[in-house]
Amino acid sequence: MRWNDRIGRRIKLSDLHILLAVAQYGSMAKAASRLAVSHPVVSRSIGELEHTLGVQLLERNPRGVELTQCGRALLDRSHAAFDELRQGVKDIEVLADPTAGEVRIGTTPPLAASFVSAVIDRLAGRYPRIVFRVVVEGGEAQRRNLSERRLDLLVFRKSGVVSDGQLRFEPLFESPYVVAAGAKSPWLRRRRIELGDLLGEMWALPAPEDAFGSFVVDAFRAAGLAFPRATVIATALEMRANLLRTGRYLTILPEFWLQFPGRHPFIKKLPVDLPVAGGPIGIVTLKSRAPSPVVQRFIDCARETAKPLARNRK
Repeated sequence: MRWNDRIGRRIKLSDLHILLAVAQYGSMAKAASRLAVSHPVVSRSIGELEHTLGVQLLERNPRGVELTQCGRALLDRSHAAFDELRQGVKDIEVLADPTAGEVRIGTTPPLAASFVSAVIDRLAGRYPRIVFRVVVEGGEAQRRNLSERRLDLLVFRKSGVVSDGQLRFEPLFESPYVVAAGAKSPWLRRRRIELGDLLGEMWALPAPEDAFGSFVVDAFRAAGLAFPRATVIATALEMRANLLRTGRYLTILPEFWLQFPGRHPFIKKLPVDLPVAGGPIGIVTLKSRAPSPVVQRFIDCARETAKPLARNRK
């Protein structure tokens, strides 16, 4: 049958919305409660969708319901459909008022506290009515948030997480990892330091099994060294930074964290060459999704903010 005869006039957005809720909560009863409708309304909507498409979308089990393969296929496209509608409404709002809008950003803790904050502050100064929603968590979760259109873009270091064929990566600047110390550290008086010279120092490092911790392990291994005995093992960069402030500890962190929004007042990098390099920092977007005008403003501002670092690396 033609699209209009079989599907175009019969699939309702309200039914797709109910399917999304059932998939999210894993139960028709829970979805009905969350949507403030009756259980029969939910059941009828799912039944009409299944009848229209001629396939089963949900499998019932003692724990509730799960999407079938056909259900997952429809759900993936439904995310995109609802997102495009949301973006259309936002585009209209921006056309009506080009100084307002919302940008949803996914990033890592170090970038959130440095580069992303600098971009937001610069753009907010020009467009104070823009709202910025920043989500800070692990790479795989962020990739999923972007793919499911809960985020507009990611600001990330290039890695396997952003190598998905559906994603576009635009590099902004290079930023190596560095060994850092507090401004009171006696090691800052040295002009040249080998990584092996620091093994006996008090280190504050991420856990070796963490994503960044594994990079630190690789750095020491590439230099022919074992992972040092860390005095403090902590993922939180802010905690490690506060320890460095005493002048007694060392850590490894991305250099951009010392550069944004300005030069760090009490943490300095040591003249140590790490034998491994990280990928470039950039913006990750979906290839199939055109940025809204306000998201494009953020991207343009990120390019502008990154220019000094990009020039310094040439």
